[in-house]
Amino acid sequence: MREIAATTFLACAFNLIRADGIPPAWPFDPALFKPFWQTNVMHGESVLFVKETPAANPSASLLFVPTKVLAVRDPSQAITYTEGRDYILKPGSREITLPEGSRITFKLPQDLIRPAKSQRYALTRRDGTGEILFGGGHEYHDMQATVTYEHATGTWTDTSPAVRGEELARTRGLLKRKAPVTITLLGDSISTGCNASGWAKAAPYQPPYQDLLAMNLKAVHGSAVTLHNFSVGGTSTDWGVKNIDKVVATRPDLVILAFGMNDSSGRPAAQYRANILAMIEATRRTVPEAEFILVAPMLGNADWITLKQELFPQYRDALASLCGPGIALADMTKVWSGMLKHKKDRDLTGNGVNHPNDFGHRLYAQVLSALLRE
Repeated sequence: MREIAATTFLACAFNLIRADGIPPAWPFDPALFKPFWQTNVMHGESVLFVKETPAANPSASLLFVPTKVLAVRDPSQAITYTEGRDYILKPGSREITLPEGSRITFKLPQDLIRPAKSQRYALTRRDGTGEILFGGGHEYHDMQATVTYEHATGTWTDTSPAVRGEELARTRGLLKRKAPVTITLLGDSISTGCNASGWAKAAPYQPPYQDLLAMNLKAVHGSAVTLHNFSVGGTSTDWGVKNIDKVVATRPDLVILAFGMNDSSGRPAAQYRANILAMIEATRRTVPEAEFILVAPMLGNADWITLKQELFPQYRDALASLCGPGIALADMTKVWSGMLKHKKDRDLTGNGVNHPNDFGHRLYAQVLSALLRE
């Protein structure tokens, strides 16, 4: 099945470290890690404004109906826009529109489409109208804005994506005692950090989800958290089986397995499950006390013909069937499905097809952190 990884691989064009070796500081804010489904404030939800027709104002949709907009900012978080002058919120609506003269960036639908064979990767649209615009660095980040707003509580209609209980009792116990915790991550390009602004070397330089998780655990629990990350872009679960020895060698307390995006061009769910199970069993033969978080991935762009959308929920269900003592599910598939009921893929994407933006990386960190809270 090597052709699967090769088919869906989209290289990361940048990396996190600057020429001087020191990434710019990102201001840690604990409010960003409170699970969005448990609070009435949405922090920094990303949107991409599009002028759908010549007669329409540029618009974008929020996940919840705001009761009060607290801030609309540019992607660098340096500019706070003014209601009325830069944006208009229709009361009782999720929709934000841009009036004439707004300082907020917007695009036309054709700006997000490229002619066939004009890009490095073949990102053919299902409707045959060319290719999806690919963003190898911070291109989509630069087109998006962020909205922080209050909304009514209890309006997330999907069940909580965080599985609670005793699945991760040992790791949670270590955190509760402020004991050192070793976390080892194995995954694909999402888990290398692709398209987080820090990785792309763009303001506000937010780290990717795995670093956000470590930062949050240290801040909340006071534990020394060691993070090992062996993720490689373009990989899938068959690669993970071959490289699980790297994970085992770290003698982890917690293993995060985050595959599925590259598998989704055709790997059957049964084989996906078998590969994940093989990684778990290989680890437990040497480190029997290790616990696991299995990440059901975000959804890739449904307009991209390469991805088989029906596989994402199948993969999620396959992972759920493996859960039990010491194994928990981080259901990003459910989170993304819920988001897309009211938002567009372009609002959430980091590269146009299969990576999260800063907001998406924070969603990953929220779900993972929620699994480890007492």
